Amino acid sequence: MSSDTPLAILGGLTAEAFLRDYWQKKPLLIRGAFADFESPLAPEELAGLACEDGIEARLVEAHGPDKPWQVSHGPFDDATFARLPDREWTLLVQAVDHYVPEVAALLEAFDFLPRWRLDDVMVSYAPPQGSVGPHVDSYDVFLLQGSGQRRWQLGGEQPDDAPIVSGVDLRMLERFEVTPDEDWVLEPGDMLYLPPRIAHHGISQSADCMTYSIGFRAPSTDEVITSFADYLGEMQSETSRYTDPDLRPIEHAGRVDDDAIVRLRTLMLSVIDDPAQMTQWFGRVMTQPKYADQLAPLETPTDSDAITEGLAKGHYLERSLGSRFAFHEENGRATLFTDGDGHACPPGLARLLADTTPLHAATLASHLDDQALTLLATLVSHGSLHWQDETQEDDDE
Repeated sequence: MSSDTPLAILGGLTAEAFLRDYWQKKPLLIRGAFADFESPLAPEELAGLACEDGIEARLVEAHGPDKPWQVSHGPFDDATFARLPDREWTLLVQAVDHYVPEVAALLEAFDFLPRWRLDDVMVSYAPPQGSVGPHVDSYDVFLLQGSGQRRWQLGGEQPDDAPIVSGVDLRMLERFEVTPDEDWVLEPGDMLYLPPRIAHHGISQSADCMTYSIGFRAPSTDEVITSFADYLGEMQSETSRYTDPDLRPIEHAGRVDDDAIVRLRTLMLSVIDDPAQMTQWFGRVMTQPKYADQLAPLETPTDSDAITEGLAKGHYLERSLGSRFAFHEENGRATLFTDGDGHACPPGLARLLADTTPLHAATLASHLDDQALTLLATLVSHGSLHWQDETQEDDDE
């Protein structure tokens, strides 16, 4: 897709114009971003997910049984939903795209942004006046109205130290003042883009109000430094240590002198200032699964022959829901990053696997050498890929 192609999902803006004028700069309201949109998920299905073990779900009640703005964590049960009033509460279910293929398919519309930046799709349900209060997020988000109506009010960019309401398990702002002309009611298919740190308050205006929040990964500086340091530490030899062969006579045995700091800085920079190592770390960390236990590795690893046989029978390979794929290409070579691992991979195959193109004998034909078959077997064994017919069989049982 060309960067100068007008996109309906961006209200007719090109990707270039959106990234230049709005991305991480200012909000954008997009009416009819998804034409004739129908929610791929019913409220009852969302509630069902919230009752399952291992799925991250929260219930926010403006007037909870114990205190105002009470937050409860799933899994929930039928009794929980039966006791709720007919207004002023919100159900939030995280990473719904990891469990519902139709929700995961929504992400294909956002291919004007790096796929490895995507985090997940959180889906919220609320009866009239349901809300989680005015708050800010530290990441970019697209808020797609799925069903019903929600009123969104914006309050401008907030500082890092904006006062938060104490005693509430929500990052709710103490002060919220609506910005003039940034107060809208969204209908199904309408979408609102918000950069990080923009205060916003969403209030359900109808029954069965469902909102799809497409969030993006934005590791903090602390997370980046800690993770990169851990990765580099694992790469170093035990024999690589601080040295000072240029040590000179000292004036005081307790002093840390400037020469020591220079040596230490030189040692650290020699390890840190390595673009190849940074690439290998970054590709791995940005493709780590949101939930480590979601992947389902095979109990008995498969092999290249099984891949060849499956493709010959016309079977399709599918990328597992929740799996992350990315690649880095340089000097005619590529590394494919999948779910926190890195694999040497021919560039053409890496591009194919990190795309949304269906994987079958025809699309893979020009790539199927021994290396490719071994890699595909590895990805199936690790749970990053699976055979499409296996999913269908599971659904039938």
